[in-house]
Amino acid sequence: MLQAGFTYKPAKGSHSKWIHPKLPKAIIIAGKDGSDAKLYLEKQVNEALVELNKMEEEQTEETEE
Repeated sequence: MLQAGFTYKPAKGSHSKWIHPKLPKAIIIAGKDGSDAKLYLEKQVNEALVELNKMEEEQTEETEE
């Protein structure tokens, strides 16, 4: 997530909050580092990455025009 531009913010307990400047919502991930993520969290992260890729492609197309 760091490579995609997200910023890590500690949260309560074993939760972590990941924020991206281009996305309106933060992603809250429960669990300790190294433990397997729940399926719904994986889906949420993947959806955010897809959305970021779409934004990047749109910006590339605009600059090429």
